Order: sequence, then C-alpha cells, then structure tokens
Amino acid sequence: MSRLTAPQSETPPASEEGEAKRDGKASSTRAFEDNLLAPQQGYRQTTGLGFALTDTPTSTAPSSPRINSPPHHQDSASCQPSRSRPTTLDIPGLTKSKASPDGRIAQRDVGSKLVIVMVGLPARGKSYITKKITRYLNWLQHDTRIFNVGERRRVAAGAPCLSVPFTNPSDEESKVERRTRHTASTSINDIWKCDSHDDLQSPPSRILVNGEAPPESVTDDRLPSPALNAQELEDRYSQPFSDPDGLNIFTNSETTGNKASTSRNGDPSHAETMDQSAHFFDPNNTKAAQLREEVAMATLDDLLDYILDQGGSVGIFDATNSTLERRKQIMEKIRQRAGPELGVLFLESLCIDENLLESNMRLKLSGPDYKDQNPVAALEDFKKRVELYQQKYVPLGEYEERNNMPYVQMIDVGRKVVSHQIRGFLSAQTVYYLLNFNLAPRQIWITRHGESFDNVNGKIGGNSELSEGGHLYAKALTRFINHERKAWDIRQHDKALSTHFPPLPGDTTPPNPQYTSQGDGQFGDDTKSFCVWTSMLKRSVQTAQYFDEEDFDIKQMKMLDELNAGVMEGLTYEEIKTQHLPEYELRKHDKLHYRYPGAGGEGYLDIINRLRAVIVEVERMTDHVLLVGHRSVARVLLAYFKGLQRDDVADLDVPLGMLYMLEPKPYGVDFKAYRYNANTDWFDHVPNYQLRRQTSH
Repeated sequence: MSRLTAPQSETPPASEEGEAKRDGKASSTRAFEDNLLAPQQGYRQTTGLGFALTDTPTSTAPSSPRINSPPHHQDSASCQPSRSRPTTLDIPGLTKSKASPDGRIAQRDVGSKLVIVMVGLPARGKSYITKKITRYLNWLQHDTRIFNVGERRRVAAGAPCLSVPFTNPSDEESKVERRTRHTASTSINDIWKCDSHDDLQSPPSRILVNGEAPPESVTDDRLPSPALNAQELEDRYSQPFSDPDGLNIFTNSETTGNKASTSRNGDPSHAETMDQSAHFFDPNNTKAAQLREEVAMATLDDLLDYILDQGGSVGIFDATNSTLERRKQIMEKIRQRAGPELGVLFLESLCIDENLLESNMRLKLSGPDYKDQNPVAALEDFKKRVELYQQKYVPLGEYEERNNMPYVQMIDVGRKVVSHQIRGFLSAQTVYYLLNFNLAPRQIWITRHGESFDNVNGKIGGNSELSEGGHLYAKALTRFINHERKAWDIRQHDKALSTHFPPLPGDTTPPNPQYTSQGDGQFGDDTKSFCVWTSMLKRSVQTAQYFDEEDFDIKQMKMLDELNAGVMEGLTYEEIKTQHLPEYELRKHDKLHYRYPGAGGEGYLDIINRLRAVIVEVERMTDHVLLVGHRSVARVLLAYFKGLQRDDVADLDVPLGMLYMLEPKPYGVDFKAYRYNANTDWFDHVPNYQLRRQTSH
C-alpha cells in the first residue's frame, strides 16, 4: 500500500504528555494523534481491480470493537484492509439493514454512536441540558444515558461502601475485570465495591434529580397495569424505583452530602468522610483533587462500558471538565478503549446574563451539597467554589478548532449557539434540538378530542363528528382552560413579587431561570399567548371550535392526526380479531413496532417520527399550548414529556375525558391530571395521578 505525498499538517499533538505516557516512542504518539484528530491525508487503497483514491488514511490504531462481527474473508485476488463503516442515519421504524433490522444502531457500528462531554462551570445548567437531551433522544428510540460525576463524587467522599452507580450488581465482577484491562488506575474501585455484596447497605433508594427529589409523580420505569389490585400496587411502589430519564439512582442518598455515613459495623466513626464545601474544590487540596480525578475516570469507564458492551447509542458525561488537561485525558481514554471511530461531541454551557446566572445558583441551594443550610451562607460558599474552578477554567475554542474536534457552545440557554465541525447523525440531531431550546415558564396541556360517533360505536380511525357528549366536553374544556390561564398569571405574578436578589432566608426559587432580552431583571412578561393545536380530523377540530380566536391562536396540524389503521380503518377491535386474526395477534405481541397493513397504514414509530416537528416547536415556543389529539398521539406526547420507557408508549391508558397539564421546571416537569365530570360539567383535579398501562387494545 502506498501513500500520496501531502503537505505536513501544522496541527499540534492531541496531548503534550502523550509521548512520555506511551513508552516514549514518537511513532506511538503520532499514532494516537492520527486516531484523535480528523483525517487530513489521502492514500491509495489496494483492491483486486487496481488502485482507488480515497481521503481516508490508514488506521494505525487497533481496530474498534466489533461485537460478534463475522470474520473478514479474503481470496487470492483481493487483499483489502478493514475499513471504517459509514455513519449514516439509523431511525427505528424508518430504516433497516441486515446488521440493524429494527433501525437501531448496530452494536458493531461504533462510529454511529456518540459520547457527549459536558463542559462548563457549576450552575450553568449542564445537568438540566443533559436531562432534556436524554429525554429527547430516548423518545426517538436512541438509547441514551447520563453519567453524572458530581453525584458519584458525593458518594465517594461521603459514603465509601456504597454500590456502584450505573452498574448492574449481577455483572459487577465482569465490569471490574474489563476496566482493569483498559486502565492502569484501579484504586477508585475500592470505593465502589466492598469485600462482599453482603456488606452493602441497602435501604430504600431515591432518585436524585438535579440534586433533589422530583415532585410527586410516577417514576417507575414500567407503568402499572390497571388490573393490579391495591395491595399489588402498594407492594410495587414500596420497592426502589428505576429512573425513566436515565438519571442516577443511588442507595442511601441521605448520606451523600456532608453527613457522615455508617460503616459496616454500624459505627459512624469508622466511616471516612470528606468536607465538600468550597475547600474541597481548591486545586491545592491534593487529596480531594485526586479523588475527583479518580471518580471522573471511573464514571467515564462506566459510560464506555455502556456504549461498547451494553448496546447504548449515546452516553453523556456530565461534569465540569473545565480544564484543558481534563479534556485531553477524556479523549485519550476514549481513544484507547474505543478506537478512532466513536464520535465525541463537547457541549459547553455559558451564562453571561447575570440574572440567569443568579437564578441557576439559587437552584443549587436546594441540592444535596447545601440542603437545609442558610441560603445566604450557602450561596456565598457556592460562589467561592465557582471562583476556584475559574482559576483553571479554559473554555472551548482555539485548541478544539486547531485539532478539528467537534463542539457546541450554548450561551445563556440558547440565546447564542456556536457549533464547530458537527459530524454524524446523532450529533446533528442533538444540535438541532439545542437550537430550539428555552427555559421559559409555561403550561402544556394535552387531551383527546371529545366523544365522537365512532367512539360510541367502538370503531377505530375514521373521520366522524362529535356526539352530543363530545360537544359538552368541548364547551367545558374551553371554560376550564380560560379559568386556568388566568389562575396561572396570578401565580406567576405572586412568585415574581417574592423574589429577591440576593436571596433572603425563606425565599423560594424563581419559577424558571430564563434569559430575557429586556435586561430588567424580570422573568419574562406577565401575559402569555395561548395556542390551541388540533389535528385535521373533524372530531379534533370540533373540540376546539368554542375557543375565541381573538384570545387563542388556533391551528390545525396534519402531524396530530390519529394513527392510520390502513385496511382496518372503520372496524371494531372485535371485527379485526375475526377478519384479520394473524394481524391482530402480531399487533398484540408488539404494538410499538407493529404497522397496520394497507395503503397509508402506520405504527407507533411512524407517529413518533411525524410528531418530532411538533415536539421541537413546543420546546422552542415560550407560550402556553393545548394539543387536542387522539389516543395514539396523546400516548406519544405524554411518553416524551414524562420520559417513559419505550415499552410503555403503545399501551398507555389515555381515556376520553382526561386532561393533562405539564409545566416545565428546572428539575423536570410538573404533572397534573384532570377528569371531566359530566354531572358538574367541570374538570376535577385527580391528586397523585399515575399514568398506567392499558390491558386491552
């Protein structure tokens, strides 16, 4: 194989310490650089038919992981080296191949996967951004998980004998063995793993969202069936929950702050804890600095396990990563373990607006590091922590651009977005989502249309009109939304009056941190527009016909139409079972991936993909919105906003007469449900409402 002569690149080495770390051999250092940086040179590739010109250099690093890949066959007339696989789009339900019959990224296609590395000082909204990205990509059926270094650091510094986050205890031993093969530093494993699993403390787990417990809402990864009796429900929800957003779940979270943990023999005096005030983050505190580095690398190992061994598509490394040395270390570990193909996107969040930054800092006061402390003293300590980070903080920019490293900078939560060298389908999807991102306080309402004549007759699909009961529902819906709109304005006004800068003891957090162009220190205007979106089917349009178009912006959207049942449109489920039994059984076995036969027939994955534009628009807009859809549409919308598992989407119970309200918050989404009461012609709030799976149809 021969190389074309090309000008020497002026690109600096990816790591100044690389030569010393790899046996002092210049050739090995150059090999790592070639893997880290983008291709710059061309070569001739030998084939059985002669020479072909390509701009892809010969890989000098070990080939990337090939899980269960078939052996490379060669014959006497061909001697072709292994090639990098194309990183084209994979969309579940819309693409398929031999390697990926369901459209998901195949395990062998490491180049199509993505690691997102967060960058930024504390209180810049990194964790909030990661949760939003995770929810969106998971909803699009791309397996995504967050790996938060801060949560793990609290465990390491405050509770030395707790189970490993992100790790299934059943395969703990194999995980440790894999890490030992790939990293020289294993001292951190002593923090995560005790001598025996029997010694692990195991009180009930709690989910920590942005460092605090989320509001009361269903958090189980699998929704209960309405067929479960009360005792079964009580037993189920008394067990530790798993997290639908892919967030961290920690055991004994009460001891993850500054409190001393209990040792194995129950004596807290034997459990070593470290002060996690601002002094913990001082660069001169060598013991704490070493712990932070070990925790970061152990968390990155977990992320790479997820991507390379567990079928994950996107792993998000949530930490400050504020120094150039840390980011070089991250890239070196990724390339050592995954080779040159795995995509890496650095994502930095910057806050320039002072009011936005102050709001973000106040959110930290309710987190595990400052819980139950005086807010004024806590805020002062947190600002000292930020100042310590700033001493060595190096923003993304010059170095990444010289080395052709993809990155995105979000300034003031989307006021300005800078992107560089964005490559790959998942990276492009992530950036597109970030471009339509805001933190404005608002309400999102979701409901099905009022009762139609086809509902009365038990038929699916069709385009029938509302029944008499459907019109009553539509009128009550109009009155109720008007009432709730006025009540929301009053609540927002009262919250604004109770906000102080700097915070006073007893103050509540502002509604949402958001950038405002007025620069007046207020959190947006008091008056918001209200949009009402319907499908183009009669029953949906008629449900919204009583809204005053002078006060509401009403629009019909084809994307909100009901799932098309193809040849089974207009049939009852009993008729489908009788006339199309094989199709009935196929759908019953796997509703999410099933597609109705016949012209125009759709499945739930089709609904997800056509609702993508609606979701992005809802995320972009700062106004209230009411979406009047249909059963399949309501299921998919609720699955996105609630971060539900994919197996629950197609079976979600969303009966007629239910109205759902979602209000975005810095820690997630507040969720409420209302049920139409025909006797009072009004909507009753259903306290502690839990979304459940439907057992039929």
